[in-house]
Order: sequence, then structure tokens, then C-alpha cells
Amino acid sequence: MRTTYVPPLTGDTARDLQRKPIILPQPEPASAPKPVKSDIVLVGLDPGTSTTCIKAAFAGSPELIANEIVPTVVGYAREGIVEHLLPGNARVLYGQQAMKYRIYLRMVSPMQNGVVEDLDAAQDFARHVRQLVNAPPNTELRAVVGVPASADRTSRENLCAALGGLFHKVMLVPEPFLAALGYRDEARLGDPAYLDPVRNSLFVDIGAGTTDVCLVQGYYPGPNEQVSSAFAGDEMDKLLHEAIKRQYADADLSLPRIREIKEANSYVGQAETSIAANIVIGGKARRLDFTDGIGKVCERLLQEIFELVKVAIGRASTDTVSDLMENIILTGGGSRIRHLDTELQRRLAEDGYEKPRVLTVGEGYKELVAKGALAAARQAKDSQWLALAG
Repeated sequence: MRTTYVPPLTGDTARDLQRKPIILPQPEPASAPKPVKSDIVLVGLDPGTSTTCIKAAFAGSPELIANEIVPTVVGYAREGIVEHLLPGNARVLYGQQAMKYRIYLRMVSPMQNGVVEDLDAAQDFARHVRQLVNAPPNTELRAVVGVPASADRTSRENLCAALGGLFHKVMLVPEPFLAALGYRDEARLGDPAYLDPVRNSLFVDIGAGTTDVCLVQGYYPGPNEQVSSAFAGDEMDKLLHEAIKRQYADADLSLPRIREIKEANSYVGQAETSIAANIVIGGKARRLDFTDGIGKVCERLLQEIFELVKVAIGRASTDTVSDLMENIILTGGGSRIRHLDTELQRRLAEDGYEKPRVLTVGEGYKELVAKGALAAARQAKDSQWLALAG
């Protein structure tokens, strides 16, 4: 089922969230913590196309009451399924449990290209997220939610519709900005040598549904500070699937299996070794070579990122671009592609850009958006929240 349109958001708060840059306050000193508000739970939510990350805490408390990463998938029991095959004879399963029992389920991905694709499934999945937060009854839930740089008004409205009745107030903030906030090392903010990613950086967020590039310069970015492409992990999987079918006509690998092979072996530049895997075809094991196919789809992603980064740099002011070039940061699942940082840096230098420096965020990339979202929730003013209909 495709996305369902919902009535537009109205009021100053909705307009402010989409148009008005909001300067983030500096973190308060540790010696002056905010009082814990046991009736408000703050949630940092990253509803990704392939995985969703959730971090939650009571307002004023540093302690997390929820810290989860789950596959963004809903499984509905197939018609006529025999009893006791699914846990508790459940009719709907979520996340990892849905993946485990997927042969008995109709699997639905609520998100596509980082936005709501199936509103009913998105609402069901949001209920699961609400359960994972595990907030006490009569608690107000406020969520800062990451959205792709390309998310339009309808995409935002449908996301609010999915969360309505489960969360009381939300803020929708571009994911690359939240990743920068999550990557920020607050303990080093007083260090003159520290390049604060929130102050001036270029964040490249390579997810499953979209590749987003965002100028991060201390405030919530507007449309002109962001560029986005639908060429990302999912599109790479599809192209790799087609390439494998052309090379091995009798090999019918599933997309999850292709994704597993790609994620374990992706690279740009020169392949260090050949990439092969044992695949069972017709009951017989065969060793198939994927080196060329993986290399070509990863090179195409590199070219896409290169073009997006050039556009974003062109939008930066002359006064800030020199510092910006030293703080180009790759995040998201695609940032784990071997040599992506060095190859992008090489291309920028060869194209004449002055002293480019490209970094990757490392192993913790899955949590950065949710971590930044929770940080933004803790700093948000009451006027910045958008109330959702129950």
C-alpha cells in the first residue's frame, strides 16, 4: 500500500519547524543539571529505511530508559497459517522477530527512501517503538525525529500521522544535522584544536534509502543547505542483484543475502583481494565471484557522493568554505565502504579543491542520529515542539 495523504500541519510551530533556522544553545555546565521531570520522557528517534534507532530518557536525567536498534520491518501472519508456528500465535511481528519468522509472514517495510511508504505499517511499527520506550502511563512523550534532507511537506505530514496518538509532541530535524550533533564531543568544546562538527562541517549521510549531504553551521539547516539523492544502499542492492543475474543466470539470490555479501565486502578503488562466496544453487554448492559487481556499484555511489558534495560546497559562503573543507564527515551504513573516505578526498583534491579532509564516524554510526536527536530534545524550548493529534 502506498503512502496516504493526511491534512496539512498548520500554525506557527509547523512553519517554524520547516523554514526557520534555530540556533542551538550550548550545553549547560555539568555543575548545573536540569531537574528530572518524571512526567516527561524525551525520545531521540531515527526511523531509518532498514533500521530504526531509539534512545529515550526522562527530561533532566542523563540515564537512558530505552536504547534500541531494530530492523524497520513489520511481518503480518499469512492467511491460513497453522497455529503455534508464531510466538503466542501473534498476528503481527516486528523487527528481528519478524525477520526470524519471515517465511510465515507477509513482510512490509514501512519506510522507503527514508520516508513513510505504507502508512498502516508505519503506524503499527510506531506502536512497537512506543512499547520499546516503555514509558510509564500518564507520561508525556516528546520525540525529536530524524528526516532525510529531501523530505517534503507531505512526507513530514505522513510521519506525524504515523506517530499521532502515540507521541504527544515532535520535532522533525534533518538527519545529517542530528548526526553531527550526535558526533559532537562536548568534552572537547573548549579545546581550540577541536573541529566542532556542529560549528562548521559537511556531513554526508549514506543510508539505505537516501544519500544526504548537509552543511552544518550551528543551526537547523534549511533547504538550501541540503542536497539529497535516492541512490543509496537499497538501489545498490538492486543493481547488484541485476548484475549477478546477468553473470550467473541460475543464481537466484535474495536481496537480504545480496545485502549481506555487499556490506561485508564493499570497496572503492582497487580490490585488495577477489570477493567470492559459496552459494547453494539447485542443492549444490558453487563458489561465485562478486568482485566486479560490487566494485561497480560502489564506484557509482562514490561518483554520486562526489557530485553532491560539490553542489553543497558551492552553496557555502566564501568566509566559511576553507574550514568546511577540513571537516567533511561520512556517516551512515555506506560510510563503512572500504577506502571511501580516501577516494573521495583524492577526487576532491584532483578536482582542485583546497586541502580537503574527509573522515568517517566509525563503528557507532547507527546510533548517531538518535543520539543527536535526544541531545536536541534536551535543549529544545517548549515553543519548538509540535503537538500531535491524539
